[in-house]
Amino acid sequence: MTEFVLPLPATPSVAVAGSEARFAVRRIFCVGRNYAAHARELGNDERDPPFFFTKPADEVVDSGMTIAYPPLTRNLHHEIDLVAAIGKAGFRIPRARALDHVWGYGVGIDLTRRDLQDDAKKAARPWDWSKAFDRSAPCGPLVRAQTSGHPEKGRIWLAVDGAVRQDGDLAELIWPIADIVSICSEAVELEPGDLIFTGTPDRCRRGRAGPDDHRRRRRHWHDRTDHRPADRMIR
Repeated sequence: MTEFVLPLPATPSVAVAGSEARFAVRRIFCVGRNYAAHARELGNDERDPPFFFTKPADEVVDSGMTIAYPPLTRNLHHEIDLVAAIGKAGFRIPRARALDHVWGYGVGIDLTRRDLQDDAKKAARPWDWSKAFDRSAPCGPLVRAQTSGHPEKGRIWLAVDGAVRQDGDLAELIWPIADIVSICSEAVELEPGDLIFTGTPDRCRRGRAGPDDHRRRRRHWHDRTDHRPADRMIR
């Protein structure tokens, strides 16, 4: 048996709806600008092919957890995404078979330090510090695909303190889920445990709590898609 000089870290995982078992997370891939309105909102051409960025697996956060406002930013944005959970390995997966590799679906929030991202873009530098920071990937319970089916349309929305901030429909995805899985697998071999955050609608907004708010106000962020019950994502 292999010995390690330090204790092994805990395995990142996501809850599974209706089960005590959890989904172990291996990697997190995120798709940029996959809704036409959001692409235009950021000044980009929605016809561009999809591109991917990553977050460390241990940035995943369960629904209902309390998240402190992160350091180094005065402009924290929420980006709600449909999340596809991979359950079957594959490399260069044909689009026609891509959905066979999806174990289930959930809804997540891609937290973004927008000011750091804007600075990185201007300097032609990587986005890592704007996207990959502690607790930057809240994710609600996953629903098995055999229960939910593979959603092609349906409302996806996010509300803060009861006020709707983002509101879109999965039918507005520029690159549907099968395309995203297939295209991602051209670059890396997908493995069970991978999560793919598939993109966010427009109207990403800054949270009201900020680094100068010493009370660290709790944010109540609700999310929903119409194929599963709503879950409280952040407290």
